[in-house]
Formats: sequence, structure tokens, C-alpha cells
Amino acid sequence: MEPTPSHLLWMYEKMIEIRQYEETMAKVYLEGKLPPRIQKGLAFDIGAGPVPGEMHLSAGQEPVAVGVCAHLRPEDTVVGAHRSHHFAIAKGVPLDAMTAEMFGKATGLGRGKGGHMHLFHPETKFSCSGIVGASSPQACGAALAARKLGKDWVAVSFFGEGAANQGSFHESLNLAALWKLPVVFVCEDNKYGISVEKSASTSVPSNDVRAAGYGMPGVLVERNDAVAVYRAAGEAVARARRGEGPTLIEVKTDRYLGHFQGDPETYRPRDEAKTLRSADPIHALGTSLRASGLLDDAAEAALRQSVSDRIEAAYAFGRNSPYPAPAEALQHVFVQ
Repeated sequence: MEPTPSHLLWMYEKMIEIRQYEETMAKVYLEGKLPPRIQKGLAFDIGAGPVPGEMHLSAGQEPVAVGVCAHLRPEDTVVGAHRSHHFAIAKGVPLDAMTAEMFGKATGLGRGKGGHMHLFHPETKFSCSGIVGASSPQACGAALAARKLGKDWVAVSFFGEGAANQGSFHESLNLAALWKLPVVFVCEDNKYGISVEKSASTSVPSNDVRAAGYGMPGVLVERNDAVAVYRAAGEAVARARRGEGPTLIEVKTDRYLGHFQGDPETYRPRDEAKTLRSADPIHALGTSLRASGLLDDAAEAALRQSVSDRIEAAYAFGRNSPYPAPAEALQHVFVQ
């Protein structure tokens, strides 16, 4: 399945939007967290600044999000993991409410209570969780609901290669195959499960081979390329929509930044990130679009300006929104 010109341009714009959003967050997140000067006893303060807590960014992994979400409808479900801004943006979660959530503001998706690892937006049927491996059983639940309702909706579970060693992953694949649920399991192999290299934690070179043990197709996308992901996802989504059951896709992608912001990355070769960036998938797709006549300087400038305006507005909304009242801490929770 080949992408149409409109899908190619949509993927390119969304990849730029994701990258710019993450690069902006990388700067905003550090505000107040680093001491103004190196002093003994002062260190990175994870609780300080306008965006407290951990922050996991996905720069470099944009092709996985856009290549899959280009095939999805508003009624389809996406469940992500702790590193999920790229999926949320590709699925259409509003930038302003998502950003406000990360700032802990009352205008956020969860009124500031979830933070960046717990983003929920029922209107676009998107959610994510900080629990490793949680996306697969949740996607199975959404797929079962679609089946019970007689709908041809599809559910997508996104997770990292480290989560493929969790029991919940294997249980979900077994259940989805047994019941022929309309699920697409998408594994982002960025080589590292936090700081542990895949070769030190996983008994198979790629997780697509595990699909055979559950009687479903397994597909390996060996390049961090939006078009390659689009092709693989197209057949998997169509198969699920036809009622033929689940597919497992593994994509070899690249994580340019640390596991979390502030990660010293001592486990990586010193120049690894720089080498990975030399094969930036956004630049590669842009070059291809220009070669095919779908993009020129004027269109590129207009696209990037539109993206920048949306991101600037979203961050301004997040900063300027009010914090929830202290009494809201006892709302929307179970108490005795």
C-alpha cells in the first residue's frame, strides 16, 4: 500500500510538528531545574520549574507515529506508553490541552492531574500510561468493545521493545489471536530499554518473530522511515478492519535524546546520537517530496510557519492557564 500525495504531505507536516513540539518542551522543561552556576551540593531538581516531574521525549521516533496514524479514523483507538507525545499529536489530540496538562493546569486534558505520562482524550480515543506494557491489554479491551458493538474500529497498541518482555504483552497477543481481535501491536525498537541495550535483555533479534507463536503475522520494518511504516501499517490496519485479526509490527527507530530529560546517557557511545541524527527521517522525507514535485521552498516555509504558530500558541496557553484549586485534589478520585 503506497501513500497518496495528501498522506505524504500530512506525514511530513506532523513529523515537523512533533519534532518542534518536543524541541520546545526540552527547553521549557529545563527551566528552573538547573542551578544558575555549578555549586557544590546543587544538582538537577526534577521537581522545579513550570513542568515538574519526569519528561520522556520521542525526537527521532516520529515515523512510527505518523506511518501508523495516517491509516486511522477518529473512531479508532490508540494506546501509548510513557513516551507518547508523538502518538498523541499524530492522533489529533489538541496541543493546547495536552500542553496545559504537562504544566499541571486546570485546562489540561486531566485538569493537570495526569502529567505527560497520563494523557487521556476521549474525543480522539487516545490514552497513554506510565506502566510498562500496559498499552497491549488496554488496546485489546478497546478492540473487544468494537467487536461487541459490531463496529469495524481498530485499536493500536504502541510500546517499546523493553515492554515486549512483559507478561502483559504475551498475554495480550495470545488473547487477541484467539479471539481475532482488531488490534495492531506496534513495537518501537529504539535499541534501549531505559539504559539496557536490547541485545542484553531480549532473546530474539527482533520481536516480529514472536508473532508466529501466537498465529498472527509478524512484520519487521528495518528502516526509520515514515513511508516504510505506512506500508506495513496499511495492511495490518486493513486486515484488522476486515475482521481477520491482529498483527505485530516492529519498527527499528532511533531515540535521539536520553530515556528522560536529564539522563546522563553514560550507557550510550559518545557520538551515537549525532550519528543517528545524520539520517534524520524528516529530512529524508522532505528530500523525497521535493524530488517528486510535491514540495517547494514556498510550501515548506508556509508549512513550518503554520506549525510554529500552533506550537507557540499551545505553549502560551499552557503557561497562562490557571492552576486547579487545591480542593480539586479530592475530586475525580475514590475516597472513603
